[in-house]
Amino acid sequence: MKALILNGGSGNGRGEACRKIKDAATQEFRSRGLEVTAYDLDGMNIKPCRGCFACWVKHPGTCAIQDDAENVVRSIVASEVVLWITPVTFGGYSSALKKALDRSIPILLPFFIKVHGEIHHPQRYEKRRKILAAGTLANPDGEAPLIFHGLVRRNAINMASLRTETCVVSENADDAAAADAVRGLLLAAEIS
Repeated sequence: MKALILNGGSGNGRGEACRKIKDAATQEFRSRGLEVTAYDLDGMNIKPCRGCFACWVKHPGTCAIQDDAENVVRSIVASEVVLWITPVTFGGYSSALKKALDRSIPILLPFFIKVHGEIHHPQRYEKRRKILAAGTLANPDGEAPLIFHGLVRRNAINMASLRTETCVVSENADDAAAADAVRGLLLAAEIS
């Protein structure tokens, strides 16, 4: 089984908690026998989606922009578990993670289907995955975690996730707290 970690943390202080989560997740996945691929998105050459839909109409399944996002998308398609890690900003993702997720639309088809009364795009590939997300917060914020959980769940529906679990960790968390958060995610997602 393959696990993919998309670390949207930056190289500055806000990214330190994300790095701790990434390191803990790598160790936890490997201890469960999963093959792990991890990307530190902030240091990669991933340009923003242009919204040109070339990935749907000109060359289906392939983005017109040739950069590091191509490898990220291939890894998403090949994985059974994907973990998104990001500082939570106004309840949302870091720009690095947002760009990578936006650029993953080639895994969808340009058609529409109805799922539980909602309109969605069908998946291009049969393989489905579990999507986990770990956010970090600098200071307690009553609404940001709720917004983050909701955003992740909505995005996971669009990606036809088999299971979706989220957590939010303090940016001041030590290695043990990061590891506990990751173990909690894996337990909730039934990844043993």
